[in-house]
Amino acid sequence: MQQSNNQQSKINNPKSITFVYPFFTSPSRPANTGGVHSSQYNPTLSHAPMTVSARLVPQPAPAVPWLDRRLLPGVTPARLILLALLLVSAGLHFTHLDAIGDANRYYTAAVNAMLQSWDNFFFVAAEPGGSVSVDKPPLGLWVEAAFAAVFGVNGVAVSLPNMLAGLACIPLMYALVKRWYGPGAGLAAAAVLAFTPILLATDRNNTMDSQLLFVLLLAAWAFIKATETGQSRYVYLGALLVGLGFNIKMLQAFLPLPAFYALYFFGAARKWWHKGLHLGAATGLLLVVSLAWPIAVDLTPADQRPYVGSSTDNTVMELIIGHNGLNRLVGGLRGNRAAGPDAGPPQGPPPPGQPPNNPQLTTPRGGDVPPNRPQTGGPANGPANPQAAGVPFSFETGVPGVERLFVAPLGKEASWLLPFGLLGLVAAVFAARPAWPVTSPAQRGLLLWGGWLVTCLAFFSMAELFHAYYMIMLAPPLAAAVALGLYQLWRLSAVRPLLAGLVLGLGALATLGFQIWLAGQYGLTSLWLLTPLAVFGLAMLVGALAALHVFKGRGGWAAFFALTLASLLLLPGYWTVKTVVSDSANINLPAAYGGENSGPGGRFANPGVDEDLLAYLEANTTNTRYLVAVTSAQVGAPFVLATSRPVLYMGGFSGGDPVVDAADIAALVADGELRFVYYDGEGRGYRRNGVDEWLEAHCAIVPPFRADRGGVLYDCAAAP
Repeated sequence: MQQSNNQQSKINNPKSITFVYPFFTSPSRPANTGGVHSSQYNPTLSHAPMTVSARLVPQPAPAVPWLDRRLLPGVTPARLILLALLLVSAGLHFTHLDAIGDANRYYTAAVNAMLQSWDNFFFVAAEPGGSVSVDKPPLGLWVEAAFAAVFGVNGVAVSLPNMLAGLACIPLMYALVKRWYGPGAGLAAAAVLAFTPILLATDRNNTMDSQLLFVLLLAAWAFIKATETGQSRYVYLGALLVGLGFNIKMLQAFLPLPAFYALYFFGAARKWWHKGLHLGAATGLLLVVSLAWPIAVDLTPADQRPYVGSSTDNTVMELIIGHNGLNRLVGGLRGNRAAGPDAGPPQGPPPPGQPPNNPQLTTPRGGDVPPNRPQTGGPANGPANPQAAGVPFSFETGVPGVERLFVAPLGKEASWLLPFGLLGLVAAVFAARPAWPVTSPAQRGLLLWGGWLVTCLAFFSMAELFHAYYMIMLAPPLAAAVALGLYQLWRLSAVRPLLAGLVLGLGALATLGFQIWLAGQYGLTSLWLLTPLAVFGLAMLVGALAALHVFKGRGGWAAFFALTLASLLLLPGYWTVKTVVSDSANINLPAAYGGENSGPGGRFANPGVDEDLLAYLEANTTNTRYLVAVTSAQVGAPFVLATSRPVLYMGGFSGGDPVVDAADIAALVADGELRFVYYDGEGRGYRRNGVDEWLEAHCAIVPPFRADRGGVLYDCAAAP
C-alpha cells in the first residue's frame, strides 16, 4: 500500500517526465535497442508510463554496443572509425591546395587592407585606402586576418580557418547525434556531413560559411544542454553563439533559430512561463551581441570611416535589412545592382558603346581561364539555363520552387541524400506518441534537426537571390535526419524485422534512383553508376540473411545497415572527391563539381592582372596615395593583392555604390592623392554621379591602354 502511494505521488508530481515507447514496440516487451541493459525488462512498463525526476536526463543505451566497447583508455571502435573518417576528410581538405589560388579575391584583398591599420581592421575595409567596406560583418574576416598575420596574405592562409572549422564540424556532428541516438547514428551523421560536396567546396575557400556552421553547431549543443537540464545559462550561451554567427554572415545565422527555440520551449522540463522568460532574455542578449558592431559603425561619422559597401544609405542597418535581408528573399529591391561580393557579372548586353560586362575582359593578358572553357560550374550540355526567366543567378540556383532542390543546377550541392533524410523525419513523427514536455529522443530530434531542415528547405525554395554555396546550411540537419531515420529503423528491426528491412530497402532504393538521375543531369552516365547498386544489392542480401536469422545476434543487421549507408554515400562521396581534385583555378564562388562536361567546380575564375598596366601604374604613382581608381572591387582587388597599395573602389564591389562622385575625384586629384582612373565600362553608381563626364573633360587617355585592352586608363595629371 505504501508503494502504491509512492507511485501515485510520482504521477501527480508536476515536475515528473512521462516517457512512452514508440508505436512499433511489442506490447509484451520493449523495443530491443541492443543496449547493454536490454535484458533488464520489467513487464509492468509496457502497461504504464515511466516517471522520473525532472532533473534526470534520459540516456538511451547505444544501439550497437560494441562500438562503445573500451579497447584502451579513451579508445573505442566508434572513435577509431571517427578518426579514420577525419583523416580521409582532412586529406580531401588539404590536397590540391594550388587550386585555391587567391580564393575570393574580394575578401582576400580586404584581409590585406585590414592588416595595414586598426581602422581598416575594425571597419573591414575592402582596400587599403579605406574607401569602402566589405558588405559582410567582421568576425569571420577578423579570424581570417589573424591567420594571414601569421601565414601571410594568400589564398590558403585566408581559407585555413574555414578548412579547420569545416573539419571540426565532423566530430561535433558525431557528438551531437550520438548524444541521443548512440555511436552508430553519430557515425552515420558524421559520414553524411563529411561527404556533402558543398561542405568541401566552401571549406576550401575564404567565404565565411564554414565558420558560421561551426558556431551554429556549438549553439545547437547549448540548446540541447539547456533542454536536458532546464538550466537557463545554456539558453543564454546558445543565444550568444548565434549572435556571434550573426557577426559572421548576418541573417543567415538565424535560419536554425526557430528550431533552437522550439526545442527548449517544448522539450525542457520547466514551467511554460519560465521558459518564455528565458527565451525572451536570450533574445535580448542575441540582439545586443548581433547589433553591437553595426551600431558602432553607424554611430561613427561617415567621414571618419569607409562607405558601407552594398548599402543604399551608408549604414550597416540598411545592409542587414536590405541587401543581406529582404533582397535575398524577394530580390529586385535594389534594381539591377549586383548581389554582393560573390556575384557574377550581371546578365544581358552591355550599354551602347561600352565593353561587355565581363570581369575577364578587364585584364585579359593575365587571365587564367581558357576562352573556350565553361565558367558556370554547370554542364555544358546539361539542362537549359533558366536565366531567361529573369531570376537573378538562376544559372546557379534555378528558379524558385521546391523542385530546384532536386534538379540541376542546385541539386549537386547537398541534396544527394535528401529523399532518405525526409524519410528519417517521417520515421521520427511516428516513433513516439506525443508527450509534454517532449522527452522522446525521436521527437526532440524532430524539433531540432527537423525544424532546422524544414526552415532551410522553405527558405531555399522561396528565395530569389542566393548563391549555391549557401546550401551548406542544409548539410548538418540533413545528416542528422539521415541518422535519425537509420536509428528508428534499427530499433524497429528488433521487433518487426521484415517491416524495417522493407522500409530501409525501399527508401534506399528510391534515394539511389534519385542520385543516379541527378548525376545524369550533369553528364555522368558511365557504368560506374552500377557500383552503388551493386553495394546496395549486397546490402539487401545481407539483410535477407539477417531476417532469416542466419547470423547470430545483431551482427547481420548491423552489416545490412552499414552496407546500405555505404551504397548511399558512394555517389556523393565521388562528387566530393571530384570537387576537390578537378581543375579549378582561383575560384570566387565555391560550388560542387559541375559534372563530366563542365569546367571548374566553382564559378567565375579570377582574372589575372595586366602586368604591363601594373608596371606602368607603379612607375608613375610613386608620389600619389592611390595606385589607381577603378570602377569596382572586381577590377581593383587583383591590384591590391599585387601591390598592397590603396586602390579606390569608386563603385564599391560591383560599381553600383555611390562611394565617390565627380567632386570627390576632383578633390583627390587636386590634392595629389590620385592620378590615374581605370575605366572599364562596368558599374552604374559612379556614372550617375557624373564621374565619367568629369573624366572626359579633365583627364587624358593613356594611348597604350585603350578599350581594346579591356578598359581605358585616364591620366588626370594632364589636361586633354
